[in-house]
Amino acid sequence: MGDTDDVTTYIEQACCIVLPSYREGTSRVLLEAAAMGRPIIATDVPGCREVVTDGETGLLCEPKDYLSLSQKMKIMLELSYKTRETMGAKGRDKICSEFNQDIVCNLYLDAINATVS
Repeated sequence: MGDTDDVTTYIEQACCIVLPSYREGTSRVLLEAAAMGRPIIATDVPGCREVVTDGETGLLCEPKDYLSLSQKMKIMLELSYKTRETMGAKGRDKICSEFNQDIVCNLYLDAINATVS
């Protein structure tokens, strides 16, 4: 696929986004996928578990466990289109309510003000 600065085309074509990771900061690709209404399979590690609510907006697998990852992928594949669509919609709602730019910026400003005061 090559390099791109615009992942929206690829996310639009996917029925699910999968990000197995040992550790993440808050993953931009997970935020983008959820904002676009895609269910997610990610590793149950800090940074991913804040974006994915297991069983609601996607599925979390165990870190460094390919069997857990493959099991979650199988579960996702067996879900109905409607269920995946509902997961994606809930993920979008979560991103809008918890990761909205204004919310995040205000949290940063509050943290800065708390250390300056």
